[in-house]
Amino acid sequence: MAIFKNIMKKVSFEKKEKAIERKAPAAAKALVSKKKSEAKKGVMPGDLAHILVRPHITEKAAILAEKNTYVFEVARNTNKPQIAKAVAVLYGVRPIRVNIVNLPSLPVLIRGKMGFKTGVRKALVTLAKGDKIELI
Repeated sequence: MAIFKNIMKKVSFEKKEKAIERKAPAAAKALVSKKKSEAKKGVMPGDLAHILVRPHITEKAAILAEKNTYVFEVARNTNKPQIAKAVAVLYGVRPIRVNIVNLPSLPVLIRGKMGFKTGVRKALVTLAKGDKIELI
C-alpha cells in the first residue's frame, strides 16, 4: 500500500506542476525548477510537511523560545535527523540540537466515564545563534 501511496504522491505533484505552468508560465518555471532541485536532493515539500504536526504553543514554550529553543508536536514515527531536516527546509533556519519527549496517553474521568487523553510526541529544537522562527 505504501508503494501505491508514493506513486500517487508523485502523480499529484506532477499534476500540480502542470496546472501551475498553465496558469502563469514565467512564474511557474521558477517555482517548478526550485521544486525539481529539491526533489533531486531527495527533499520534497510533501515529504517533510507531515513530520511537524504543529507548533506547541504554551507559556513554557514561550519561555524556551526566548532561549532559542522551539517546541513542535511531531509525528510518532519520526526521528531526530528527520525533524532537524524538516525544520531547516520549512522554516529556513539551522537547528543545532533536537530533543524528543514522548508524553503518554493518560486515563481521565469525563462526565463519570473513563476516557483517555491522547499522548503526544514533542520535539524541542534548539537553533543556531541569530536564527529565529516567528510562530505568531
